[in-house]
Amino acid sequence: MTAQLTDAPAGTARLLGPAPDLPLPHLGADQLIALVERSGLTGRGGAGFPTARKLASVAGHAPVLVGNAMEGEPLSSKDAVLLSRAPGLVVDGLSLLGSALGARRVVLAVSAEISATAVLRAAANTRVEVLVLHGGFVAGQESALVSQINGGPGVPTDPLVPVFRRGVDGRPTLVLNAETLAQLALLARYGVDWFRRLGTPEDPGTFLATVTGSDPRTVRHPGVLEVARATPLSTVLAAAGTDPARVSGVLLGGYHGAWVPGGHRDVLLTYGDLARFGATPGAGVIHVLDRETCPLALSASVTTYLAGQSARQCGPCVNGLPQLGRTLQRLAVPGADPALVAEVERVRRLVDGRGACAHPDGTARFVASTMRVFAEHVEDHLRGDCHARAR
Repeated sequence: MTAQLTDAPAGTARLLGPAPDLPLPHLGADQLIALVERSGLTGRGGAGFPTARKLASVAGHAPVLVGNAMEGEPLSSKDAVLLSRAPGLVVDGLSLLGSALGARRVVLAVSAEISATAVLRAAANTRVEVLVLHGGFVAGQESALVSQINGGPGVPTDPLVPVFRRGVDGRPTLVLNAETLAQLALLARYGVDWFRRLGTPEDPGTFLATVTGSDPRTVRHPGVLEVARATPLSTVLAAAGTDPARVSGVLLGGYHGAWVPGGHRDVLLTYGDLARFGATPGAGVIHVLDRETCPLALSASVTTYLAGQSARQCGPCVNGLPQLGRTLQRLAVPGADPALVAEVERVRRLVDGRGACAHPDGTARFVASTMRVFAEHVEDHLRGDCHARAR
């Protein structure tokens, strides 16, 4: 999707603010890892893994570095915006790591759906290779990305062989999201105290959030915002021009994410506060469900899409996800058979935790959240009604 940029809440424009006024320093591996560990920086690609631990896993092994700007999530535009607005920060982050870790090769992987023009200019006269690759929902998964760089298909590979042990060209490989790299470039310039000035001690810094809505009347200014961790969800929604009276729920984390009920918009965008809903900040996806959009119909459409995006390498993907999508589609029709509720749960349990990669698990999590948060809507459907359509 192409996002319309909106104004960030006051004081949070770092990645999308003015260009840095300090040169990029030269740091050794130990210096850089210690700096990142003190900062508390976590990955901004979705999983939120501590970045210092990822750096330490390949230090001393002359790794291959891969910047991940594949952005396979349909509801996200942050990588596209970052590469158009501040491509130099992403290149700087890769250059910083390449020098500190003694990398054999430094790659920035960009989905063919994202314009690489600005980042190609920024990477000129550096050792960063910009590769434009085939996209898709699972193409940005670490092992799928490594497979494609190695000339194979863009699907996940054996989870028992992590890429930090054997990845691109058979070497230890470090994969970091484009936003994480940009955060590193700023952290190295301005230091830990500056980085921790925003957010919380447990969850510091800023992140890029893509705000969209199921109806243009609900989110009047969809786009990418840079916000501090621990910002209330309501503040982000207000900055995007959201009409709170029209909100029935908010999906956080994208198609593998979870719903926050519409009445809990003051939840803080931290891992700790979102945990009560089974949600996380993830890759910054914030999708607002309009009160006139049927949550079951939307969720059935998403689940069917995810079934079509699978790697088709295991039973849960080949059989389970399509069956889950079909069952939700039947439940999304008012007057649905009550037995379908149990069938959704049965298939969801069969899928969860049994796949060759995390794709079935993420889909199962999304479906479970839908059934939990919109349980009242499910009951309406079983009675032959759909309150979303009645308004």
